[in-house]
Amino acid sequence: MSTLPPCPKCGSEFTYEDGALLICPECAHEWSATESEDTGSGIKDSNGNPLADGDSVVVIKDLKVKGSSLVVKRGTKVKNIRLVDGDHDIDCKIDGIGQMSLKSEFVKKA
Repeated sequence: MSTLPPCPKCGSEFTYEDGALLICPECAHEWSATESEDTGSGIKDSNGNPLADGDSVVVIKDLKVKGSSLVVKRGTKVKNIRLVDGDHDIDCKIDGIGQMSLKSEFVKKA
């Protein structure tokens, strides 16, 4: 018998399969088995917290803007980020600077 993953909502180990879904009898949470396998991937901030579209982040290091004399100062809060694939993981708009792409290693979740 294969071991089933614990419930992602309440952490209960008493989950069971019902067709294509996994069900927790303690909190009645239902999720697909493929969802539980994908939890390891994703974009994370400098502290290891997972990021999602629409999150707010804070810049942890002064960042020079390539091609200009502008600098994004440490502590700048960036709202409503969008996650993209590529070298720079985050697309955002910073007040006073405009549209930018940032690396997730230079931000932390606000």
